[in-house]
This record gives sequence, structure tokens and C-alpha cells, in this order.
Amino acid sequence: MASPEASSVSTHENACTCPSAPGRKDIITPMSPTRRAFLGSLGGLAAGYALAPALRAAESNGKPLGLALCGLGNYSNGELSPALLETKNVKLVAAITGTREKGVKLAKLHGFDEANIYSYDQWDKVAANKAIDIVYVVTPPGVHCQNVIDAFGAGKHVICEKPMAISAAECDTMIAAGKKAGKRLAIGYRLHFDPYHQELVRLAKSQEFGPFMKIKTANGFTLRRKAWRIEKKLAGGGSLLDMGIYSIHACCMATDANPVSVTAKELPKTQPEFFTEVEQAMEFRLEFANGAVADVWTGYDANRAEFLAEAEKGWFKGERPVFSYRNLNISTSAKGKLDFGIFRQQQRHMDGVAQAFRDEQPVTCSGELGRRDMVIIDGIYESIRTGKKVELKYS
Repeated sequence: MASPEASSVSTHENACTCPSAPGRKDIITPMSPTRRAFLGSLGGLAAGYALAPALRAAESNGKPLGLALCGLGNYSNGELSPALLETKNVKLVAAITGTREKGVKLAKLHGFDEANIYSYDQWDKVAANKAIDIVYVVTPPGVHCQNVIDAFGAGKHVICEKPMAISAAECDTMIAAGKKAGKRLAIGYRLHFDPYHQELVRLAKSQEFGPFMKIKTANGFTLRRKAWRIEKKLAGGGSLLDMGIYSIHACCMATDANPVSVTAKELPKTQPEFFTEVEQAMEFRLEFANGAVADVWTGYDANRAEFLAEAEKGWFKGERPVFSYRNLNISTSAKGKLDFGIFRQQQRHMDGVAQAFRDEQPVTCSGELGRRDMVIIDGIYESIRTGKKVELKYS
């Protein structure tokens, strides 16, 4: 989960909405009259920029694509910015931020013009900047939908941090906007490019151990300070969208399938005065068509990171850290503790996505996959709300 700047929403008087899940409040995000008119011309203007000669040339001759970071919080500055100093297929050329000083620091570090620092109501200028091929949305989940729509409206490809949105309905809106603009969408699933988790995918597909039928996983940390993560408007939910999504994704990797049903319950809050809008912790069970089951815990009341997938002939196990950025502690029954050396997941992720965009190749971390995870998350909340098992429908 990224740690973007909360200043991405706030002081603008005009607003628009993206669809939210049943029972959730719509997310209100900034929208100036100029931007509203700009988005109204999405079809024509976006198509024009989609055919911009500079972009076509970059996409055809192997040159690095230009990327703008949208949201300059901890994840952008602490992980993405250093990784972009190492990438080969993409380079940082612009920033979109509510705090210009943050953009100035990035411009000096990466050597781009300070004229390429934009506020959240300057998407018309983003559109006019032919050096920007990709916008990487790194704001809180509650504003992902609008930021992605704005980026597509500016005629840019998009990488969106996870979770993709706060409901499957928002995901549908985002995917439709990309198709209308003729642009690509990828999700910030960096672990798709992590060799430890690629080994899990390999084992699942090859069934070297047989199918993984029993999975147990936990992911969470102790949260004791005020943050956007506990504000439903910005976060969309609590620990589930922030930390539980890692476990959901790993369970799907291990089974090479989507769950068909979920049963969930929210756990008692140890800090009810603090977690007034979102859940603090929960447990849920995912069931798969072949009979595999996954028992999952996620929470903001304990520091846990565990993953165990068991098959008839072997197992895949991770202990803290399992889903982190580096130094993963993962082993298998066949190879013991795995060691793939030192690397940046974010560098591999952004290089891989940029190459796929440039060469018109598919990406595994697609918008459709981000939507899949939100269908599961919507189902988990429905199960908690109704107290019943929920059958998951993906179409």
C-alpha cells in the first residue's frame, strides 16, 4: 500500500463523483470548471494526444517513456522516486501534487523542468505536455477513480496504485475511461515482478507439488496514530483494503484461480474510539471451485505477515517479511529458503509495465485484475454486513 499525500483532496469548491459500492458514501474530489469542460471533450482531445508524434515515436523505438507521479507522499518519495533513478524503460519527467515544494525536490533530483510540476486542477496542461506518456496515480484509494479518469482524459497511459479503487463499480468506470481514451491501465501490483512471488505462481501453474489446497495467511500492522487510512472517505475501508489485499492476491496466485465464495467476520475493536469509520481487524475464508480453502486475517492491531500454502507433495511458506519491499523471508519444501539477491521491486514493476505499454504487449497486473480483487473485497464487506456466505460473481 502506498502512503500518498492527503492533500490530494480538500480545498477545491467544485467536485465530481465516481460510483461507490452499495452502502458507501460517494468520494468527492476536486474538479475545476476548466477541467470539467476539458473532460467533456475526452473523445476528441484524448484521441488527438493519443496520436501525438512524440509519443508514437517513443512507443516504437524503445526510448524510455516519460512518467508523471500523481501524489507525492511517502511511497512516491521513499520507493518510486529512487526506483525511477534505476529504470531503463521509463523516466520521471513530471509531478502532479498539492504541495509544489515536493515537486521541486523531485525535479532537482531527477533533472526535469520545474514547469512540469502541476496541481490537481491542471490536467489540461498535463495533456499538453508531450513528454508525459504515463501517469502513476499514488493518491489515497478514495480518489483513485477520479485521478485515473483525469489522466485518461489527458490522453495518458495509467498505472494506478493498489487497491485499484474502493469498489468494483469504480473499477468499471476506470476501465471504461481507458478504453474510451484508447489508453492502457496497469495496477501497482509490484509483487508480479518479484521473483519470490513469481516462484509461487510457477509452482501453482506447474503443480510441481500438486494443487495448493490449504492456505493460511495474515497481514497487518499496529496502527496507533491518526492517518488517512482510518478515514473511510479516503481509504474506502480499513485494514482489508490496505493490508488484506496482499493476502487475497497471494491466495489467488497460489490457487491459480479466483475464489467462488467468501465468509467473513469483523473482529472486536481494541481501539473503538480510534477506528470509528473503518474496521480494525477481520477474518475471512475464501473457497475455490476445486475445494481449496484459504483462511485469512488482516488487521491494524498486530504486526503480522505470514503465508503458508500446502499441497500433497510440498509447501510454500513466507514469514515476516512476506509482502514487503525487500529482504523477503520465503522458503519452499523443495528448495529451502529462497535467495534472489538485492533488487527493487518497484524498478522491475515500472520497467515491465512501461515496456509492455511501449511494445503493445499485455500486462499481468491489469485493470481487470484490480477489478477482480475489488469484487472479492466487496463480497467480504457484504458477508460481514449480512452475516452470510457470499457467492462471488465476476461479470
